[in-house]
Amino acid sequence: MKDIFYIFRREFYIVFRDRGVLTFFILLTLAYPLIYTYIYSNEVVREIPVAVIDQAQTPLSREFVRRWKASPNVKVVAHCHELEEAKKWMYRKKIYAILELPADFSQNIRRGEQAHVALFCDMGALLNYKALLQTTSDVAMEMGKEIQVEHLPYASRIQQEITASPVNIKEVKLYNPQSGFASFIIPAVLILVIQQSLLLGVGTIAGTARDRNFQHGMIPHSKYYKKAWNIVLGKTCVYLPIYFVMGFWVFWVVPRIFSLTQIGSKVNLMLFLFPFLLACVFFAITLSFISKEREQPFLLFVFTSVPLMFISGISWPKEGIADYWIVFSKIFPSTYGIDGFVKINNMGATLREVLPEYLSLWGLAILYFALACLLFYREILKNRRSMLRCH
Repeated sequence: MKDIFYIFRREFYIVFRDRGVLTFFILLTLAYPLIYTYIYSNEVVREIPVAVIDQAQTPLSREFVRRWKASPNVKVVAHCHELEEAKKWMYRKKIYAILELPADFSQNIRRGEQAHVALFCDMGALLNYKALLQTTSDVAMEMGKEIQVEHLPYASRIQQEITASPVNIKEVKLYNPQSGFASFIIPAVLILVIQQSLLLGVGTIAGTARDRNFQHGMIPHSKYYKKAWNIVLGKTCVYLPIYFVMGFWVFWVVPRIFSLTQIGSKVNLMLFLFPFLLACVFFAITLSFISKEREQPFLLFVFTSVPLMFISGISWPKEGIADYWIVFSKIFPSTYGIDGFVKINNMGATLREVLPEYLSLWGLAILYFALACLLFYREILKNRRSMLRCH
């Protein structure tokens, strides 16, 4: 206990005297979730600038355009005569979509034939595409029902409703009623912020230690650094309390500020996040051994955030990810952390229902604790050999 306390005190001093480490541990963890969530706080897109080409110029085509314009998703900024003219608006990024009604739009409907409407979208903004396609489909279906009813003047109201809509579809959006981007992606970002900031901070400490050690070692020549597990536990006793405090900010305060979905039990969430934080701490200590210089962690770990988001399965279905990437993702605490956190926080799951993720996090914590102890044991042996050479 004396060795652990000495290492704890020394590591505590290192953390709170190093501005770079404090930036990663505290400033980044405080600011990044706040900024990222604020950027996407609107949840859905509104008033997307578009152009309309109405070649039919009939009451029916104008009614279609009028209803389309009435949607909060649409803002018509140009009425063009031909497609090439509208394309110029899109090339200059003044519009993100073009709605084209052909000249035979009304004629086909009067003949009882199917009419076509073309929607050209800039696929560089998928949220715009989703909103515009949904609006166009809704208007087309609604007008289609009314046209069907007009051809049944002598039918009863119930018969008209059944003919216009033989199958009544009721859409129920579970866990994300507004279909917002923030409610969908921010929970994963919060988990990744914890893991990545730990990797950067602990890696910076390790790189600084190597820079200042003339033999580029991770630990000093001291009688207190004789047992590997003492070193790992001493460091953990510093990092873990800091991230309990930061975790409260990230997982409870930030979602409340922006009114994000939080329907899970706080007790279940705390019980789940404990092995996640523990696994992240041991994971960061283990990977810190590849940091040879102070600045190296920034180059090594920052770019991994986006790939880790994708292979976690939150932003792209796991069924569409290659098996070897799925296997590779299992070595990161964030993969299980994202799955479990979303299920508990956003879907109201209990700890029993996320037991596979929960046990996997404990497994990773044990694995990375053992690896960290093994790596520090090698450092201790290296120190002993260097001391013998000096003598």
